[in-house]
Amino acid sequence: MPFWGILLVFANPSLAGAVPQVVVSRVPDRGVQPQIAMSGDGVLHLIYLKGDPSHSDIFYVRSPDNGGTWSHPVRVNSQPGSALAIGTVRGAHLALGRGGQIHVAWMGSNLSTPKAPGDATPMLYSRSTDDGKSFEPQRNVIQSSPGLDGGGSIAADQNGHVYVAWHAPAPGKKGEQFRRVWISKSMDGGATFAPEVAVSEPSTGACGCCGMRLFAVGGRVIALYRGAAQQVHRGMYLIDCSSDLKESHSTEIAPMEFGVCVMSTSALAQNGGGAVAAWETRGRVFWSQLSSDAPTIVHPHEIDSRSSTCKHPAIAADGEGHLLVVWTEETGWNKGGTIAWEVFDSTGTVLPGATGRAADLPTWDSPAAIWCSNKTLLVLY
Repeated sequence: MPFWGILLVFANPSLAGAVPQVVVSRVPDRGVQPQIAMSGDGVLHLIYLKGDPSHSDIFYVRSPDNGGTWSHPVRVNSQPGSALAIGTVRGAHLALGRGGQIHVAWMGSNLSTPKAPGDATPMLYSRSTDDGKSFEPQRNVIQSSPGLDGGGSIAADQNGHVYVAWHAPAPGKKGEQFRRVWISKSMDGGATFAPEVAVSEPSTGACGCCGMRLFAVGGRVIALYRGAAQQVHRGMYLIDCSSDLKESHSTEIAPMEFGVCVMSTSALAQNGGGAVAAWETRGRVFWSQLSSDAPTIVHPHEIDSRSSTCKHPAIAADGEGHLLVVWTEETGWNKGGTIAWEVFDSTGTVLPGATGRAADLPTWDSPAAIWCSNKTLLVLY
């Protein structure tokens, strides 16, 4: 498949060897809400949504040449129209597991089956077969904690563990202030999932129509979610879980007081043996390296933008001290906008010439970013 859209490349020639090259392009087939990962062999794995925003399909493609070409798209969801692009917070998430197996989880649309208990909205999951040439029939992983509104996330490690997360009210409760983050774990590569367990503190709540992010690194499982205590305390929280989910700790990393849902998303990515995080607070985007022992924010950095509408960050590290942060601006309900990006050095300083913008972000879209094997930083939107 050819590379869709216009390929934009920037670099500062006077800093050759110091500033990584950033390549920016539209998603294949003009899809939205890309999620991207790279396997150990340097192959890029990409999923995206396409179709009616209320009843979307998820497609998977792969690239052996750092995004130069993409494979023929394969539909992930076995039931047509069973995913959601509307709102930008409920779309599909991607993780690569043992042997490069592809794992995908997403919040189901109102057409999707199977349902969660009580005929509720499901948290759906599928995994690849035949090296990504097809996917298993979709399954619901919610067993006792229905109540999806904002979307969930997924993580996997090389030991065959797969984790699917979402937020929903505690049993018998209603309201954002009673929502908790739940994780269901598979120990057999996604063949079966154990009953979900709550990993967030009950006092924090969870912002109902906000997304969340899950990531497995260093034998730990970490998550970002937005709280909703008393429906006004909507700070961003970082959860650190043991791999067996028997121990978890929540830390508020960015307090915020706001009386309505902010429909935010966040990002986590690998950086050497640790991870980096990015999130939104009051229309501004921040990022931080996470400490490696018990993940906590080291020092938050704010992106340099004149806009007060920054949302939906994505983040990628190149393993050489550089960090790319990309985000959206001027988006709204049923309204597209702009993406912007900056590259930072290891001290958190923006590199000269390593910034950019693209003004044709489609409605409901958000960016993805990754460090490629040819030492470029790839941004897709």
